[in-house]
Amino acid sequence: MSRYDAVLLDAFGTLIGLDDPFGRLRVAARSRLGAEVSAEDAERAMLAEVAYYEAHCHEASDAVSLHALRLICAGIVRDELGLDISAEHALSALSGAIVFHAYDDVAPTLAGLTDARVATAVVSNWDCSLPDTLRSAGIEIPVVVDSATSGTAKPDPAIFRRALDLLGVAPDRALHVGDLQATDGEGARAAGVDVRILDRSAAAGPGTIASLTEILTLVR
Repeated sequence: MSRYDAVLLDAFGTLIGLDDPFGRLRVAARSRLGAEVSAEDAERAMLAEVAYYEAHCHEASDAVSLHALRLICAGIVRDELGLDISAEHALSALSGAIVFHAYDDVAPTLAGLTDARVATAVVSNWDCSLPDTLRSAGIEIPVVVDSATSGTAKPDPAIFRRALDLLGVAPDRALHVGDLQATDGEGARAAGVDVRILDRSAAAGPGTIASLTEILTLVR
């Protein structure tokens, strides 16, 4: 019998990451706008965009509000790069800079959880496009709870309870895995859910795992 009936998973930094956003921005600016962008400027522009997105992703709960958020983010990149174009033009030209990829340990972990008959759900601070974003990275998980459409964001325990309700699993029978202690760790514990923090850059310590595949040992 499995130790857990469900595993909840964070998205960014846990399941998916950005595929060379600074380099892709430089390529997009050159190929689509004829603009040469330095590595330093590309990094500054993307970090400014990411910071704004993280603070406002919960506002994009439908197609209209999502497009509005993307326009603002494109405008931030445009302004940081000093480009004399509209936000709409910037969004069209620079959208190729944001491409997500699944980490190598995701596919074997999800396959192993399926074999163990452990339910899975994604719990993430993200906009309403999260299911499509996951699919674009080759990840199919039926239950996806984002902060925009759920109306609550980590570390609020309500977003974890929403996922558990959809799965029909009690908190003490669930494990959450994410990469941030302040949101994933504190939020999951407040919801009564066991938690492990994922840190692929270091050997696992107390309450930490270095690879998602370690989940397969934990559920047994």
